[in-house]
Amino acid sequence: MHTELQTNQKLSKKPSNGFQVWWRLMRPHTLTASFVPVILGTVLALIDTSINIALFVTMLLACLLIQAATNMINEYFDYKRGLDTAESVGIGGTIVRDGVKPKVILNLAFAFFGVATLLGVYISMNSSWWLALVGTICMAVGYLYTGGPLPISSTPLGELASGFFMGLIIILISFFIQTGTITSTSVLISIPIMILVGAINMSNNIRDLDGDKKNGRRTLPILLGKDKSIKFLAGLFIISYIWIIVLAFIGIASFWSLLVLVSVPKAVQAVTGFIGKTEPIQMMPAMKATAQTNTFFGFLLSIGIFIDYFF
Repeated sequence: MHTELQTNQKLSKKPSNGFQVWWRLMRPHTLTASFVPVILGTVLALIDTSINIALFVTMLLACLLIQAATNMINEYFDYKRGLDTAESVGIGGTIVRDGVKPKVILNLAFAFFGVATLLGVYISMNSSWWLALVGTICMAVGYLYTGGPLPISSTPLGELASGFFMGLIIILISFFIQTGTITSTSVLISIPIMILVGAINMSNNIRDLDGDKKNGRRTLPILLGKDKSIKFLAGLFIISYIWIIVLAFIGIASFWSLLVLVSVPKAVQAVTGFIGKTEPIQMMPAMKATAQTNTFFGFLLSIGIFIDYFF
């Protein structure tokens, strides 16, 4: 069925030059899932040691490149499987709308992975070579998320994979390269960010539920149904906020960490934005609000930890 869809799909004749085309390809609204964990992990390390700025910048660039490359691979394989059309919502559209050749997209993704690998070598040289293995696994997951015979994105494990590797692991690597260790505090404070990165994926799958179902995918929202998926998304937000509140009250996180509560209205906007909506385009604001909740939550948590360090 995918082969037939691909054969019938026509490329746009729109010119492929211009910065905006390539910027859309990287899906910038998803890049916060990369730099927020790096910033949080680095701020956490500030409590125990002085910060190596070069390692911080290198880690930040490597994560942004891996996220952008993953988005490009997503664009490539969704096109090859016939899942993207010129009318698809939420995609970069460089293939189906701008006429960029699919092979160019894939080669650019591999180039980004290559640069990220070189940056990873620098990080490993200045911390631990075990990180080379961890980084390789992260890039492999980025490829297998939509590539390979059984893409992770087509299974109920998409939220878990994205949250674990793009949330928890990135925070802990960012912390480790500065301190040379992993602490229980760094792990515990990473959990809500892991949940919220997974929530970004969840919101994307809620938006695409009907189309994914027609194309044979088995995402978590398809298994739960739309109404239960929205409740599940709300539960992810609630757990994230309660987690930080509990950590603050038992002394693992400072009370300044409660600044994350300022982002609650954005989480409410994300959940209510899905209710009663049936078309993907109608759900785009809710999906963006989910990504913004992750961004605000992560930044506010980082600011709280930073304030506590000085006061």
